[in-house]
Amino acid sequence: MNWQKIKADYRTSLKSMDTEEHIDLAFYRPIGYAWACLARKLGITPNAITVAAIFLGIGAGVCFYFNNLGINVIGMLLLVWANSFDSADGQLARMTKQYSRIGRILDGMCGDFWFIAIYAAICLRENHFSVFFSDHPWLIWVMAAVTGLCHAKQAKMADYYRQFHLYFLKGESGSELESAAELEKAYREAKRQGCNIFKRFTLYTYLNYTRNQEVMTPAMQRLRRALKKKYPDGRIPLEFRERFRKLSLPLMKYTNILSFNWRIIALFTALFIGQPWLYFAFELVVLNALMVYMMWRHERICRQLARSLR
Repeated sequence: MNWQKIKADYRTSLKSMDTEEHIDLAFYRPIGYAWACLARKLGITPNAITVAAIFLGIGAGVCFYFNNLGINVIGMLLLVWANSFDSADGQLARMTKQYSRIGRILDGMCGDFWFIAIYAAICLRENHFSVFFSDHPWLIWVMAAVTGLCHAKQAKMADYYRQFHLYFLKGESGSELESAAELEKAYREAKRQGCNIFKRFTLYTYLNYTRNQEVMTPAMQRLRRALKKKYPDGRIPLEFRERFRKLSLPLMKYTNILSFNWRIIALFTALFIGQPWLYFAFELVVLNALMVYMMWRHERICRQLARSLR
């Protein structure tokens, strides 16, 4: 067995060391790589792995409804399994060059399915088993709805900043950064060609997703326009790229906290102590504060760099 070749193959399955999270590197990426290697041998596509991850995550959410720690632990294991598949689909895509916009959209929706199931399970559980929430059943649903909106915003912004960092680190080929203008053209072309309703729906959803990211980041958009104006061929000097990377790198730890692993640590802790509603409080208070701070820092960096291009 050629370990050097395996190590090199494994490294190609990672996005970048700048953006990888420590728990992922220690646990999910090695397991995901093993799944990806198996899938490559069996001819399984990244999208098929993503679909399997969706069903595993939904199954985990169902397990969290029960006020039984044993069943909850089964749900935790299912969620860990689902996330290992969610890691494997991207690693397989990078290893086999099976990139597609539909794949990215489906991968982005994967976590949404998981957490819709988890949120619904927590609400139904609290209404059924909690004395306080059974007397005020509407309260936990309102809390879940607000938390869900915040969760979507947190994950959306974390992914956007990560892709922007990868754009400067690796260029267009190493990033999935897109613009609303490009996606709108793709959506109109899909309508003109009479593409199937699933493709049009996913493109439309992704278009609105990207528009919202751009609205939330005015300074970043000014920097992108300034770069396009000064370097229309897209060849941004290495010195400028390194300058951005140096400023952006400290923020990558916040994008990782706002992603999967720390959420799940908080969720599992809340389940172990029998108070799953505390997970909502964690997202509303801790993660929202972290998102606001991350956005403020990133926008300040973008304003600084945009001024330097004048």
